[in-house]
Amino acid sequence: MARRGANQPSVGGYNEAVVLDQIRRSHGHSRVELADATGLSAQTVSNIVQRLLEAGIVEEAGRTSSGRGKPRTTLRLVGTSRYAVGVHLDPGVLSVVVLGIDGDVVARNTRATPDPHDPSRTVGVVTRDIEKVIVDSGIDRDRIVGVGIAAPGPIDAARGVIVDPPNLAGWHRVPLRDAIAKETGLAVMLDKDVTAAAVAEKWVAPPGDVQNFAFLYLGTGLGVGLVIGDEVVRGGSGNAGEIGHIVTDPDGLPCGCGMRGCVAVSCAPAPVVEEAERLGVLPAGRAGSDPLSIDAALTALVALADGGDVGAQDLLRRAGARVARALAVVSNLLDVDRVVLGGPLWDRVAPWYSATIPDALEQLRVARDMHPVTVSGTALGSDVGAIGAACLILDEALTPRTTSLLVRHA
Repeated sequence: MARRGANQPSVGGYNEAVVLDQIRRSHGHSRVELADATGLSAQTVSNIVQRLLEAGIVEEAGRTSSGRGKPRTTLRLVGTSRYAVGVHLDPGVLSVVVLGIDGDVVARNTRATPDPHDPSRTVGVVTRDIEKVIVDSGIDRDRIVGVGIAAPGPIDAARGVIVDPPNLAGWHRVPLRDAIAKETGLAVMLDKDVTAAAVAEKWVAPPGDVQNFAFLYLGTGLGVGLVIGDEVVRGGSGNAGEIGHIVTDPDGLPCGCGMRGCVAVSCAPAPVVEEAERLGVLPAGRAGSDPLSIDAALTALVALADGGDVGAQDLLRRAGARVARALAVVSNLLDVDRVVLGGPLWDRVAPWYSATIPDALEQLRVARDMHPVTVSGTALGSDVGAIGAACLILDEALTPRTTSLLVRHA
């Protein structure tokens, strides 16, 4: 559903964002189509389009004919007009991308997160990687509108602070947003990784296709990003989407919260690997329990399953069924239409989880006779967190709000 504008002069910035959002989502509209889609007057649309043309943010992209009447000039975003940098800080992987206003990744850099327990060192590496992708992209720095950072929660969104995330020991109230802003001289936004992933999925979806969905983020930890009524759900403190203590196996291992079989001790990579070791599917004596060691062990487990090891296959199917139980809680609570799965872990487990989760989720959904829920993997690949982080900046610029980063930087 397209955003509707308002014809009062006092909301000009909002209307400009409405028009930009519509052009972006439609991949091109004429002025007449924009007026129809937004509810704005033809004169208001014409004035806005003229400002955007002069700023170089949109361009005329040829003329089309819809039958009778004068051919119409199609407008589209200029992909090279503005860019954002996206940083995804996962305890196991650090990804940085440069994203154009049209959603194209023009440069990227990925590495294992360097000593995730040392915030000061990580800030230095993030800063260097940001500078590297900007240089690699060959883009004029003036066209970079900001840096988005996607990080594990909990976060203090108002202050841009990471607050004691479970998988980043030593990150006690780290002011990451301000530290990166100081080092780069760019505007910086910080959000949760799961929220950023949902923003990315919303960003690339066609008009009318993103009303209500849950994005299951699978990385070192698991979480859910939410879009309800075409709006990203962040919650009162910016920490919506924590599913670590949804019980998926009542007879499972004890959790630090006092319950048994929570997502945190049954579905995350570490407990899946530990279960494989207990059952003898993987050899005991793993070198370490850090995210990189867990990731390597999980890769070995998937390789065994792909090679026909029945024990590994059964274990991954069970893990997928437990994930489906967590998703059922989310689905029943929020009545979503879509579930999207992605994150650093997704590409490896996709064949096994895709074969298990849809049917298991359908059996547990209360509203299954009322409407379907589609389950799919993200089309954005393992970069979804970093792309989502960049989309935080572009989303702020292009979605209907009373301010616009793009116009401010024009």
